[in-house]
Amino acid sequence: MEVNQTDILSSAFLAVEYVDSLLPENPLQMPVKSAWNYMLQNYTKFQIATWGSLIVHELVYFLFCLPGFLFQFMPFMQKYKIQQVGDWLTNQRCSSFNHFCIQLPMICGTYYFTEFFGIPYDWESMPRWPYLLAQCFGCAVIEDTWHYFLHRALHHRRVYKYIHKVHHDFTVTQDFDLGSLSCCMTHVLLRSLELTDRRPNTIDVHSGYDIPLNPLHLIPFYAGARFHDFHHMNFVGNYGSTFTWWDRLFNTDSQFNSYTDKQNLKKDQ
Repeated sequence: MEVNQTDILSSAFLAVEYVDSLLPENPLQMPVKSAWNYMLQNYTKFQIATWGSLIVHELVYFLFCLPGFLFQFMPFMQKYKIQQVGDWLTNQRCSSFNHFCIQLPMICGTYYFTEFFGIPYDWESMPRWPYLLAQCFGCAVIEDTWHYFLHRALHHRRVYKYIHKVHHDFTVTQDFDLGSLSCCMTHVLLRSLELTDRRPNTIDVHSGYDIPLNPLHLIPFYAGARFHDFHHMNFVGNYGSTFTWWDRLFNTDSQFNSYTDKQNLKKDQ
């Protein structure tokens, strides 16, 4: 008898869901559940998807930007600065344009995106937290993959000056510099979690500071500020967004590795 692998996986998933439903509800989730249901009862889907996403986006963004901004006024933090600070005011003008003219219209389309794909809002349809966290990681892997190949393509000499050169006008990177796309196909909450997940990385790699006690460095294959800062300084190689595996696979980090070896050699002398 032929066994369908899809049926096996579906049955296993349903079995896990059934066992999970028999377990008592986590008491730590009760406040979250109450707050979520209160939000659903008092706000429309459009308000949740649009203004909720905007609030989460801006709060998380500027919260994680705050340390890098304060570091500029702390003399003892300057030893961790990779490059000298560039034209901060010009950078902020560009960032404001991106926020209000590019990211805001995309966020305003979130409601129509969720309606078109039938993405649920209710608590009962929300996947369990392990599944949500796994999906966030999956989103990070997918984003990093398309970012690498698209980013590398944008550096092609035939298209570079028309699109990506604007980003590289800032050879010294700062926090308010780069946006990201989100995925939320399972539940609308995934969008907020993915935004929260992507913000620290985006801000860290553009902070211009390489902080030793950085918890993000515990992530395997994590790129970090020094890796991406070399891309802005060198313009070639280090195309990865979050992870370094694609650059290692295609050897597009060779110049960075040579540069790092020379810097380490100077320190040892």
